[in-house]
Amino acid sequence: MAASEINNCPISDERDVRRATDSHQAEFPYNRDAESEVTRREFCNFLVLASGTFFVGTVGFSAVSAVDAKKERMFTPAAIEGAENMAPGSALNFAYPTPKDTAILIRTSSGEYKAYGQKCTHLSCPVYYSKEHKRLECPCHEGGFSEATGEVLFGPPPRPLDKIDVELRGGKVMALNREVRGNET
Repeated sequence: MAASEINNCPISDERDVRRATDSHQAEFPYNRDAESEVTRREFCNFLVLASGTFFVGTVGFSAVSAVDAKKERMFTPAAIEGAENMAPGSALNFAYPTPKDTAILIRTSSGEYKAYGQKCTHLSCPVYYSKEHKRLECPCHEGGFSEATGEVLFGPPPRPLDKIDVELRGGKVMALNREVRGNET
């Protein structure tokens, strides 16, 4: 059996394709010889263009982020439903300032209200209040936060929890402001 035949089927090569398309070459001239050639200049031009595009995009996104970071966010006060009925040493989950921003309200054993963002600053796992230990705990990577300040007590979290200012107004507990902490210079 010849090397060019497998199972009695001849293997076609470039000459078979050229022979099959010769009749159409006059009407549709196409030079296949240079089809797969990319010169160094074309490759370098593409590389420079792609790199420049990525650079401009990155600079643009960085500029927008820098401008947004300097804008002061305004928060609308919101009542925390059910907070006035909390017993000392308990916690209540709520959302502030938007429904996507989870938070936790704690009523300490002394009767004070403290509120923090519920996402652990390590990998955004939800924290819960441990009445027994009087602290907020992250079950994912064993992080702990102070109930009084939201500061990191132990574990891998790199910064304190977001602080939410709360105030009693007319018998209602109101959330007033949300502050991202730990990036102070």
